[in-house]
Amino acid sequence: MLPPIVHHPAYTAEIPADHRFPMQKYRRLAEIVAADGLAPAGFVVPEPATSAQLSLAHDRSYVEAVLALAVPPAIEREIGLPMNETVVRRAAAATGGTILAARLALAHGLACNTAGGSHHARSDQGAGFCTFNDVAVAIRVLMAEGMIGTALVVDCDVHQGDGTAEIFAADATVTTLSLHGEKNYPVRKRQSTIDIGLADGTDDRAYLAALDGILAPLLDRTHPDIVFYNAGVDPHEEDRLGRLSLSDAGLAERDRRVIEAVRSRGIPLAGVIGGGYGADVEPIARRHALLHHAAAAFAG
Repeated sequence: MLPPIVHHPAYTAEIPADHRFPMQKYRRLAEIVAADGLAPAGFVVPEPATSAQLSLAHDRSYVEAVLALAVPPAIEREIGLPMNETVVRRAAAATGGTILAARLALAHGLACNTAGGSHHARSDQGAGFCTFNDVAVAIRVLMAEGMIGTALVVDCDVHQGDGTAEIFAADATVTTLSLHGEKNYPVRKRQSTIDIGLADGTDDRAYLAALDGILAPLLDRTHPDIVFYNAGVDPHEEDRLGRLSLSDAGLAERDRRVIEAVRSRGIPLAGVIGGGYGADVEPIARRHALLHHAAAAFAG
């Protein structure tokens, strides 16, 4: 049985065509996943996250400002997206998608969202194209419902997961691992449980060695109730905002190793796609599809 894949048409919001955020990659990713036969029964469609759910990880005043389309201009600039109705709908839908992917992972062992990984959103505001921190919200929702007691975030996006680190800084039940480009955004890093900063130009071999050196020991030490895996493809050598030098094959092997390490220990895994940037959405969407292929290969 292929692992469930969560998708919602609202993941594609309306922003200017010349905006540097490649919004159309979500629609194209869904098309590729469907064409590749990875969702033969169709996608699982999430409900948007509610205000109450979002407020488990974010200040209620910030959540209310976003939902009311009343984000202060300074914060809107930090987010980097026009905070219109479709962008807000997308943020709530993507967060609901990660909540649903986590529930499905607990039920089936493995599930992925075709969005998510908005790890720059902090408790009090969004930043870096991230409005709500979907992984943080999902963890807090599952904990509030008594479905999990501990969680591990394995963040392989090229940018440090500063928002996730900030939200869980004082929470010993959540372990955060960030494997990122040391000299990349954000300039001001937050302290994750474990941060591994990589030099510009790090290639497949060095990257995978760093991953192997930390992941298995961390899983064995913490053995969390669930792992959230941010499979950002912006470490790719051609990524507009990346600065690392992974190939398509390197990204695919990374995804395979993370899924195998987690699932071979019987731990549920919820995958989110994270970042990937460039003017042409086709190669970006195909790189994001590597996560779904890796999940299907493991389940198959």
